[in-house]
Amino acid sequence: MSDKKIQPRIMPGFMELLPPDQILFNKMKDTIKDVYESFGFLPLDTPVLELSDVLLAKAGGETEKQIYRFTKGDTDMAMRFDLTVPLARYVAQHAGELTFPFKRYQISKVYRGERPQKGRFREFYQCDIDIIGNDELPLIHDAEIPAVIYSIFKKLDFGKFTIRINNRKVLNGFFGSLGLDDSIADILRTIDKIDKIGAQKVLAELSDLGIDSAKGKKILSFITASGSADEKIAYLKSLGIENEIFAEGVDELEKVSGYMRMFGIEDDYFTIDLTIARGLDYYTGTVYETVLDEYRNLGSVCSGGRYDNLTGYYTKQKMPGIGISIGLTRLFSQLRSAEIIKPESSSVVKALIAPMGIDLKFPLEIADKLRNAGISTEVYYQDKAFKHKMKYANKAGIPYVAIIGEDELKNGEVTVKNMLTGEQQTVKAEEIISVIK
Repeated sequence: MSDKKIQPRIMPGFMELLPPDQILFNKMKDTIKDVYESFGFLPLDTPVLELSDVLLAKAGGETEKQIYRFTKGDTDMAMRFDLTVPLARYVAQHAGELTFPFKRYQISKVYRGERPQKGRFREFYQCDIDIIGNDELPLIHDAEIPAVIYSIFKKLDFGKFTIRINNRKVLNGFFGSLGLDDSIADILRTIDKIDKIGAQKVLAELSDLGIDSAKGKKILSFITASGSADEKIAYLKSLGIENEIFAEGVDELEKVSGYMRMFGIEDDYFTIDLTIARGLDYYTGTVYETVLDEYRNLGSVCSGGRYDNLTGYYTKQKMPGIGISIGLTRLFSQLRSAEIIKPESSSVVKALIAPMGIDLKFPLEIADKLRNAGISTEVYYQDKAFKHKMKYANKAGIPYVAIIGEDELKNGEVTVKNMLTGEQQTVKAEEIISVIK
């Protein structure tokens, strides 16, 4: 056997955290999960591996190039690259067993063979919610989604944030009124980049699409209109555009804004932003992006929108839906790198039981009592000196140590040391829960 050791390492594009950061990450993930469930979304966990013909039914272009695909025996399979396509398969497969509207959340890892770089991962968590209708889905759900976003980012407390909303019908109708129906998809992908490349480069790209300067300037003026949500609605109505799709989009924007206020979303936390297009072609109505006001350089931290037919590749049944996704791994990585968030604890353990040369029966009873009271408790089993046990608790970040020696055992007591303040007190066993809070 060779004495040569293999260097322990992970591949680029994968995130692996030390306990303090993992605790912080889990806290964010649990907050998101708790809010999703508070709005009635049901948990779903689809397989990491899907049959390739099922998973790739709607893939193409860059997406298909990034998919991890391989064959095992006679089975051609691929790893999920998002959570939306597996949802479409799931809903089409189980439609007869589900209750509609079907509200689901999924917090799982997805896989993409991207070039690893800052904020880009090959394995990463997505936190998705979707509401799927059967033939129809009332417009009020378009306001329920931002209500969920609002609740999440209020609880995460990264500072002021803004939910930016738009409607693809408004954009499609406007471009249609300019006679640009055949270029809508290309125009949407171009204006969706305005925050990254700026207005002048957007104009240049529109020109490259064959759109003349006058129309390009009209598009730029349109998408950069300023004002409050109500002022932008008034602006859109004042344009006098006679286009049925445009009128429908403006009406939906106005109603969704009103519903959002009914959900308790303050005006200061949302805006109508006509630059929001969402590059994906399947969005057909309301679209969203959310930014942290003090950290706009992070880009959108939560995005999504409404789509007409989620399951079109799997069934003839029309199933409109609406949803959003939070790229948790990327968001956590960026927030942590910018030191916007920092670990608050290096341990989930609240109390360490430290027996000192006695039988373990009584210490284990104390540990059981604490755990039954919801206090995470660890028992130090090794026969080490008192100083060593205190050093362990300190290094592990455990705030309380319950010391039990012969005197404590004889009197049915426990000596509790607060590792943060250094204070120490001896209490009856039944009183320990009130000391370790």
